Amino acid sequence: MSTHNPNPTMPSASVVRARVNEWFQAHGRDLPWRRPEASPWSILVSEIMLQQTPVVRVQPVWEEWMRRWPTPHDLAAEPAGEVLRAWGRLGYPRRALRLHACAQAIVTEHAGVVPRDLPTLLSLPGIGEYTAAAVACFAYQVPATVVDTNIRRVVGRAFHAKALPGPSMTRAQYREAQALMPAHPNEAGDAADASFTSAEVAEANTWNAASMELGALVCTARDPRCGECPVESVCAWVAAGKPAADYVPRGQAWHGTDRQVRGRMMAVLRESDGPVPYGVLVTRDGAEGAAQEVAEAHLRSALAQLALLGADDAQRASCARGLIEDGLAVLTTYGEVSLPG
Repeated sequence: MSTHNPNPTMPSASVVRARVNEWFQAHGRDLPWRRPEASPWSILVSEIMLQQTPVVRVQPVWEEWMRRWPTPHDLAAEPAGEVLRAWGRLGYPRRALRLHACAQAIVTEHAGVVPRDLPTLLSLPGIGEYTAAAVACFAYQVPATVVDTNIRRVVGRAFHAKALPGPSMTRAQYREAQALMPAHPNEAGDAADASFTSAEVAEANTWNAASMELGALVCTARDPRCGECPVESVCAWVAAGKPAADYVPRGQAWHGTDRQVRGRMMAVLRESDGPVPYGVLVTRDGAEGAAQEVAEAHLRSALAQLALLGADDAQRASCARGLIEDGLAVLTTYGEVSLPG
């Protein structure tokens, strides 16, 4: 996107970047993975944890992980079950298994050093386009194009008067995000490219973090605080009268879903010191009876929460099988279920 603005209803890209970057310097959150001392590994862990999970829930878990496993070597040597236990209630626990596998690949294939180039990052388990770009940018100052939902929303409102950017990213949106970067990355995201000046690289990487932060804190999906936005006066959406979105986002159901049942089962397995009888997981009576027998408060609470679900035994059994098939749990020869070793 050229910094020249032939369309008076669309703000200049350079003006938007400058205002958002300046706002970020004054209002960006002091998050530990943003600090100068943050290692590439700690940044990679934060990016995996932050997928579909808010900062307020991630930060205490991340801090504990960095205390226990400050390097890929440390996490790679840990049993998968302990990694799942430490993942706690962050949700989507398969992310923990992928992060564990990623640490092992970094150790065995890259001598314990998180790669810096996009193709190699993409070859790691559990690393997609967004995470690879984010790690390259925030850990190694590679001017890679980082695009998440927050950035898409900021760009859609500021430049196209669209309240929401759509449920999934399009290639057109990605190309526009690339064009907004002051330093246009090539496919390899090579920060050593002679066409990049240090100022361009710094501005590009600040823009990635700043536009993401603006979307998270001010230009939110619901109840945006336009009066606090640094680009309010040039925003196309504000100028158009803040038109409504052309689609209605559907929130993810939770109560009564397999996700809820699986989550309650994982809580029981995390709190238990050993294997749990299969019947405790797949029948309400089994969970209720076990809750009355155990002395440990956390395990008793997890069993009681599992018993309270309205799921029938067929759904419970299906969810237990799913956990086993996904590698999140194992079925022993004695008909018991536990976290993987």
